[in-house]
Amino acid sequence: MRVHIATDHAAFELKDYLVNELRARDYDVVDHGAAEYEASDDYPVFIIPCAEAVAEEPGSLGIVLGGSGNGEQIAANKVKGIRAALAYNPELARLARQHNNANCVALGGRMQPLEQSLQIVLAFLETPWPNEERHARRVAMLQRYEETGSIN
Repeated sequence: MRVHIATDHAAFELKDYLVNELRARDYDVVDHGAAEYEASDDYPVFIIPCAEAVAEEPGSLGIVLGGSGNGEQIAANKVKGIRAALAYNPELARLARQHNNANCVALGGRMQPLEQSLQIVLAFLETPWPNEERHARRVAMLQRYEETGSIN
């Protein structure tokens, strides 16, 4: 599976850790930066291209990282076709896939230890979208709104 990942300075260490851990597990990881630590960089510069890559590549998933994950989730969700969910434990990550067909997960690099972050990411990546009717109907409403401005 192809996994796109990006961060600003606030989760730089977490991004590098996750890239190494995921590659060791045979995930095809595309690192959208930041390539080096810069304390004043801006997360949209990295997060939006990462989300665009996920939207352009059906079947891929994304990981967007920052200090809290909030701004990164918002930035990713500005990209058409992205459903980014903030997760701070593995259960939320699983539910984001099962109930919302989320294609990006947002984490805060300052919110949990590296090992817990990996467990959240693995729960997200390893949980399939079951395409249950009630959840699919709701996701379809969101997609319709994104396309037309109406849920009907």
